[in-house]
This record gives sequence, structure tokens and C-alpha cells, in this order.
Amino acid sequence: MDRANDTVRLCGVLAGRPVYSHTGRDGVYYKFPLAVRRLSGTEDTLNILVSEELMDRLEVETAPRLLVTGEVRSYNNRSGVGPRLVITVLARELSFTEEDFDNAVALTGTLCRAPSLRRTPMGREISDMMLAVPRAFQRSDYIPCIAWGAVARKAAAWPVGAEVSVTGRLQSRAYIKLEDDVPVEKTAFEISCVTAERREDL
Repeated sequence: MDRANDTVRLCGVLAGRPVYSHTGRDGVYYKFPLAVRRLSGTEDTLNILVSEELMDRLEVETAPRLLVTGEVRSYNNRSGVGPRLVITVLARELSFTEEDFDNAVALTGTLCRAPSLRRTPMGREISDMMLAVPRAFQRSDYIPCIAWGAVARKAAAWPVGAEVSVTGRLQSRAYIKLEDDVPVEKTAFEISCVTAERREDL
């Protein structure tokens, strides 16, 4: 089921071989990392989930990059190992391409907790949001989003339950967390918003 309220377009390079992920009601799934370069030269390494059927249809070419279109998905990791909220991109289409790097996401969902406005150590204003994006069978994906500057200040005033549309990029961000007083490097995945609008304002 394609979702007009959740679209992702990524163009990057394979950063690892596909490995088995799980078997679902509709088939076998594999996952692989995709490295997408930003204009700054920094790379986001993103987790792609793909069905065995779609992967088998992918024609191998000499083009340097892989184009992925699909949806942002989340699930709760109850294994006790790794992050509690796991963010992936469910691929709907795959193809090799000569296109430049690309990372474009558009989501519409409901704020499921109050946005928090804060400042980074460099003084930039930032607002953290969590969007519940509906999908089939009365389920939702919970997608962390961040907004900056004027967009962050506007978002900070929105109430829980507001319907919000955002555009931006899916990014990976390394951070340090203390576990038993030992610093451990971890990776967060979130949407860095270019735009964020409350639907009643559109």
C-alpha cells in the first residue's frame, strides 16, 4: 500500500551487502545500508528494507548509485539490544542510476507529544517533534523530526494532536550516551525539516 502522506526518495551508494531481516505475511525481507552524501560532504548512512521479490527484479548495472523510493517506517525494538525505536525506509522501487545524490522526504502526521524548543551549544534554536504517521490496519509509524530557527519557533507552539506536514531529509546523527558511566557512541535517525506546516494553516 503506497502512502501519499509518507514519501521518500533517496539516491546513494550501497554501503554494505543485503542481509536477511525477517519474514512477514507478504514475504521475505532483506536490509542494507545506503550512504547518501549531503552538499556539505557529510554522509548519512540509512537503513533500507526491501522485499526479496523486489530485490530479485533489480537489474544489475554499472551505474554508480542506487535510487530508492518508498516510505519511512518505524518499529519498537524489544530485544534490549540497540535503539528502542528503529527507523528504516521500506523500498517500493529500486533502480541503478547516474543521478546525483538525493534525499527528500515528505510526511503528514499527528503530533503525539508536545514539541520542545531548545538551543544547541552553538546557539541555534531547534525544536524536537514526534509525528505519528498513519498506515494500513490502523497502525502508525512514529517518526522523530527536528526543525530549526523560525520553523522551530513556530512548531514549538503547536499542541499535541495537531496535524502537521513536513518536508526535509532523513539523516543519521552520531551522539554519545553514558551507559553505566561508560561513553557509548550511538546513531539517531530523524527527519531534518526544511518546512513544517500545521495543516489548518494551509
